[in-house]
Formats: sequence, C-alpha cells, structure tokens
Amino acid sequence: MAVVGFVGLGVMGRPMAANLVRAGHEVQAFSRGAAGRERAAALGVPVVGSIAAAVRGADVVITMLPDTPDVRAVALGPDGVLEHLAPAGAYIDMSTIEPDAAREIAEQFARAGNDVLDAPVSGGEAGAREGTLSIMVGGPAATVERWQDLLGAMGTTVVRVGEAGGGQVVKAANQLVVATHLQALAEAVVFLEANDADVATGLAVIARGLGGSTVIDRKADGILAGDFGPGFRLELHHKDLGIVDAAARSRGAVLPVTALVGRLVQSLVQRGDGDLDHSALVSLARELNGTAGSRVADVRHGTGTR
Repeated sequence: MAVVGFVGLGVMGRPMAANLVRAGHEVQAFSRGAAGRERAAALGVPVVGSIAAAVRGADVVITMLPDTPDVRAVALGPDGVLEHLAPAGAYIDMSTIEPDAAREIAEQFARAGNDVLDAPVSGGEAGAREGTLSIMVGGPAATVERWQDLLGAMGTTVVRVGEAGGGQVVKAANQLVVATHLQALAEAVVFLEANDADVATGLAVIARGLGGSTVIDRKADGILAGDFGPGFRLELHHKDLGIVDAAARSRGAVLPVTALVGRLVQSLVQRGDGDLDHSALVSLARELNGTAGSRVADVRHGTGTR
C-alpha cells in the first residue's frame, strides 16, 4: 500500500480517490475548490488543506485536473508538486492535456530524479465510480510496472502505450473516436425519428450488431429520456478536440471528419451549452433537421423529460 497525494477532486477525481482509499492506500487529497474538498470528504476521502500537504510524505502524487494550464501550474508552479515531492517520489498525471506538455513535464521531473507517468483515462464518471476506467499510460516500462497495481485500483484496463506523452496521444485518439461516435449516434436518432421508427428498439438492435459501441451503451438511455446532465461536459470535449487538432497540425495529419464534429461541439459550447453532457449533440442534429424532441433548453429549464 502506498501513501498517495491526490490533487483534483472534480467529477472524475473524487471517485478515483475514493477507490484508492477502498483499495487500502493512504490518501491525502486536495482540491483548489472548497466544494470538491467537501464532496470528497463525504465519500470518505481524507482531505488536506494545500498542495504541499497532499505531496508531503507521499510515495506517489496523482493529479486529475481540467486542462494543460492547470496541470502546468499545479505540477511545476510555485508551491507545486515538483517543489515538494521527495526525490524518491513518483508523479502520475491522469488529466487529459497536450502531448507536448506531458513530455515537457516528464523531462522536468526526470531532471529532479523523480519517476513520472502520463496516464489519462477513458470511461467517464460511471467508469470512475465503478473503478472500470481504461487507463492509457506513457512512460518507462519499469515505472509503469511499479505502479500497475495502484492504477488497477481505478481502472480495469491499464496499458502502457509508449514513452512520455504516449498516453496523451492515445487519449486524444480516443476522444476523436468518442466524438465521432456521438455524432453518428445523434444522426442515427434523427434518422430513426424521421422515419417514424421506434428509436429505443432501433438502438437496441444496432447496439448488438457491428454498429454497437460503448457510446450507445452508456448514452442511449439519457438521449431517450432527454437527460443531458453530465456525464462528460461538452466544454471538456471541446477542449480535448482542440488538443487533437493541435497535435494533428503539428504532425501534418489531416482529420476532416474529426474537424467537422469539432465545429459542431464548438457551436454548442458557444451558444452556452458547454455544461451539458456531450450526448447533447443530438439536440443540434434535431435542430439542423427542424425537428422537435427533448430540447436542451427544455431540459435546462426543467420542462424536458428527465
């Protein structure tokens, strides 16, 4: 069992930290927001008052934060993880950030003598609660092996996918697949509705065939109920697709379908729907077709079917 400093107690971080506690690890957790600290404490996660207190005495420090600037600030900034981590301590970032930033952070920790991994996750809030996340790990093989069991307390799939930054590359690919699956699901729903088909039955059949996916399994019920509470917020998926776009440009990769879906996600964020689940893409698909349904605006104001 390890002493684990955990920084970042949002929708994903809270249940992940709670699963580490249940596995028997000694967790000392911190979040910059008071609400995150209170909700984590309610789940039985021991909460401390600062980053320094979370890092002090830890064998390994995990961060689970919203975006690249947050990770840079917490990991490398004044009074951050690097400043307080003991020479033998390890650092694992499980956020979704730019691959180049992950490589830069790994270099700085390595120069200080610390092991470091980038280990972003997929599986959403449900996967975080259930401890069934898919974890894509970048870093030295020996370091991955050392912390395999710790990561296994949070996910059922823990795979080393390459050197530093490799985890973030695979996570970016994951996010483009999820986004395009969600848009395909949205268009399938609109197509079924336009043909007066039973949408629930149609999706159930599709889910058991070649067109099936975890996206359908996890998102169909919410779409059918008109419930777009996150889940995984559109604004975060918009951020992730920005990472995909930047990484693709830096390597000269052309991703036309992903680019189109990215603009659809962006349009929802720009109109103020960024706090809704990414399955709300179906609302835009309906609007583009001039059809009614479980409108996002209705759900937000409490008049939609929950």
